[in-house]
Amino acid sequence: MTSSFFSGEPVSRRSILRSGALATAGLFLGRHVSFAQAMAAAASPAPGAPAKAIIQVWLWGGPSHLDTFDPKPGAGYDYCGPLNKPIPTNVDGMVIGELLPLLAQQADKYSLLRGMTHGNYNHETASYMVQSGHAEGDRLVYPSIGAVTSLLKGYEAGYHGMVPPYIVLTQPQGRVSEAGFLGPRYKPFATGGDPARQPFAVQGIVAEGISTRRQQERRDLLHHLDTLGNALQGDSSVLAEFHQSEETAYDMILGEGAKIFDLSQEGQPMRDWYGNNTFGQSCLAARRLIEQGVRFVTINSNGWDTHKENFQAMRRKVPELDKGLAALLQDLASRGLLESTIVWVGGEFGRTPKVQWEAPWNGGRGHWGKAFTTLIAGGGFRGGQVIGSTDAKGEEVRERPIYPWDLLGTMYQQLGIDPDTSFPRMGDPAVRLTQQPGPGVQFGGRLKELV
Repeated sequence: MTSSFFSGEPVSRRSILRSGALATAGLFLGRHVSFAQAMAAAASPAPGAPAKAIIQVWLWGGPSHLDTFDPKPGAGYDYCGPLNKPIPTNVDGMVIGELLPLLAQQADKYSLLRGMTHGNYNHETASYMVQSGHAEGDRLVYPSIGAVTSLLKGYEAGYHGMVPPYIVLTQPQGRVSEAGFLGPRYKPFATGGDPARQPFAVQGIVAEGISTRRQQERRDLLHHLDTLGNALQGDSSVLAEFHQSEETAYDMILGEGAKIFDLSQEGQPMRDWYGNNTFGQSCLAARRLIEQGVRFVTINSNGWDTHKENFQAMRRKVPELDKGLAALLQDLASRGLLESTIVWVGGEFGRTPKVQWEAPWNGGRGHWGKAFTTLIAGGGFRGGQVIGSTDAKGEEVRERPIYPWDLLGTMYQQLGIDPDTSFPRMGDPAVRLTQQPGPGVQFGGRLKELV
């Protein structure tokens, strides 16, 4: 077990707890000599950077840009369908989809990147490009920005939080290897459970149906059965590190750590404000995690792969997005956290601008990598801006193309991390944090307009 833990291989929480090691804390906070430390030494974050953390709202499957943040009312019914009445925002000249009235009143806090493009139509490779800031086809699997942030702004920057610095609410994205060549230690901690339920059953921390008293009784029984520990009580130095790990692990289960995920502490009016659904409560949980110093939180929202009956799905999904995200932006701003927290909203691509009315799609939209929209807020990014534009039907980027590496490179800069840093990798040629010029790779340039 020890060699497996320190080698960075995945370890079952259940097997650890059953063995009495209670190394959950070690899994969260343990350190080991690795390539990652050499990587961190090569990329010292710059002081005075505006951003400290990122909340990524990942709209898994690719949201329709025409139905959300890049409406095209003049394109006609075959492109707009019934959603043909965009609404003005509190920023002159900026209009967004009619299902986003709350975000329309928060437009001064965010900017829209309507020139996003990469030309890829495959979920896996498009997700990889957007998450890692690297084009497909390289022999290496590069880490996601979440894993890199976990490394450079988390573990190697003295992070000592009760929970890991990189968390996914609630399920892993499943389309990419988030840690890439960094290895499993830098994968996100996926909470599981549903924050809209009480309790929020976070895996390994909150056991649904098991009371705090029963958890304590289990701990007492474990101590009673620990014959080796009982025999060595007189020599505290022998098991001091073990006992410290146990205390930290149980603080996550029975103490202050568990309270981080207890959304009932927020009160019902706050929970109602965010929306009493999985997405809204995930936004609330993300704010609480940022308050605790977590560096990267992904809210993994599925259901955006609308090949069939797109407009029915939009009428369900977009109002939830509108309510939860508008509350998150306003809440972060009121607490003084938005200026140091990047909020990044989007998916791996957009949807086909022309609606597929025929069966079996019945008003669906397919994959579209030529043009899509990303929302960016906080962390030193200026709000109230629209960068880039698409043509009259939303099919092509007309001006100011923005590639994933342009955006991620800018976010790294806002975090105080040099996106062009080279890192040694165990005898391999030097690799870079973000995509570098090469055959067939296009760039639009970093987002100097917003920083």
